[in-house]
Amino acid sequence: MASEHGTHDGIFGVSKAVFDVAIIGYGPAGATLANLLGQYGLATVVLEKDAEIYALPRAIHFDGEVMRIFETAGLRAAVESISRPGLTGMHFNNAEGETLLIRGGTNARGPHGCATNHYFHQPELEGVLRQGVARFACVQVRLKQEVESIEQDEQGATLLVKNLPSGERSHVRARYVIGCDGARSLVRKVMNTRMIDLGLHQPWLVFDARLKVDVPTLPDHTVQHCDPARPMTYCNVTGNRRRWEIMLMPGDDPTEMVQPEKLWKLVSPWLTPAQAEIERAVIYTFHSIIAQGWRQGNLLLAGDAAHQTPPFLGQGMCAAVRDVANLAWKLDAVLHGRAGGDLLDTYESERSPHVRAFIELAVKLGDIIQTTDPQAALERDAKFKAGQPTIFEFPTPRLGVGVWIGDAAPVAQIFPQPELADGRLLDQELGRNFAVLGDPDLLSQVSAETRQLWQLHGMVVLASTDPNIAAWLKAQQVLAVVLRPDRYIAGVARNVAELEEISLSLPHLAEPVH
Repeated sequence: MASEHGTHDGIFGVSKAVFDVAIIGYGPAGATLANLLGQYGLATVVLEKDAEIYALPRAIHFDGEVMRIFETAGLRAAVESISRPGLTGMHFNNAEGETLLIRGGTNARGPHGCATNHYFHQPELEGVLRQGVARFACVQVRLKQEVESIEQDEQGATLLVKNLPSGERSHVRARYVIGCDGARSLVRKVMNTRMIDLGLHQPWLVFDARLKVDVPTLPDHTVQHCDPARPMTYCNVTGNRRRWEIMLMPGDDPTEMVQPEKLWKLVSPWLTPAQAEIERAVIYTFHSIIAQGWRQGNLLLAGDAAHQTPPFLGQGMCAAVRDVANLAWKLDAVLHGRAGGDLLDTYESERSPHVRAFIELAVKLGDIIQTTDPQAALERDAKFKAGQPTIFEFPTPRLGVGVWIGDAAPVAQIFPQPELADGRLLDQELGRNFAVLGDPDLLSQVSAETRQLWQLHGMVVLASTDPNIAAWLKAQQVLAVVLRPDRYIAGVARNVAELEEISLSLPHLAEPVH
């Protein structure tokens, strides 16, 4: 394993230490990855140009799968303390306030063992994630450090880093560099990665306000106001924080739109200056783009550096956190010698189709919300009003080609997290290992050689009579399931022969984590 420290020499102070991983960017993606790599004991350095956490609101929503990743990182309780569960999902309302479509949501325990939606203030979440990173002596965090250039070779990459307060430059050496450095990613520029345009580029005004008094007429849930005269989104964030996202229309002056007088006029049906204060008003262009080439040798992209989605499904940060959860266990397997470097090629092949499915759905929802032709809006409303409001849940797309076996769902989809008989959630039993869950009779028939293989590689074996797991197996018409460390399904088995075949295909990835 790489040393966490090293002496310096040479013209730019070349460090003799070689880190396993260098993370560029310390937002939610970089901080989550640092926590996950810290759990694996990997020598990691985080390089961030800003001195402090950005204090104003940005992302405000994550889903149940992301909470499950925070749980894996040992931070669920801390994240719950600064977030709130979504109550009734998201309502798509027409100009008359009639509900056309509902994205489902509940604060009851969902498929991931938690609420299906959560709202938060990003600076508070980043604070929790950074406190989590402080647990790990193997992770160094270097703030006020700007990466100016990256050069890679067969053994790793060398980063030229400028200390912003002093102006001094030094080199940092790492076996892998992960660009969690946002939409203007330096890592992506170095890789010369091509971006694929999925068609949406629309400016919106994002207006964050803090209530000074209780305003009971504001709904608790998120509302998409599908009004052709002025499409808007309203969000109840946390505490007294509220957000409006307001689509810019032809003829709007962006400079005028962010002025207080204009802001209060836009939200006057719901709020007055006597009831709230402005925290932030900024214009963003919502994009739908995805990188083609997330890896080049020792350089990889994650989060906004690899893809950008419009916010109509609340999946921007979610996609970033899913990226690093997929990447962390693969980096661990490669850096600990249990897998070759080509395992990292499955990162993009698995994640790119998955995130694209969410982006394409967000674009479709955007088409509903952003309809500005009055006649088209009437036709849209009539189509939805032909029946009851349609309720849809978050999709569960399959991963693309990668570390899994089988041609049809549920393989390559995430496994649910039920509560076990002793009151614990499933992931507490499984840890960060590969796992085999199955019918006790089937597992008792497995050969001694396969059983030794499981033991050698630290696979958790759960011969379960748990009714939730048994019901899932019955519904899928299988008797066993093999799970990856990120809880995605590596394979399902209807008999002993299939289970042993799956086990033999994965042994080099299943070493125990201590």
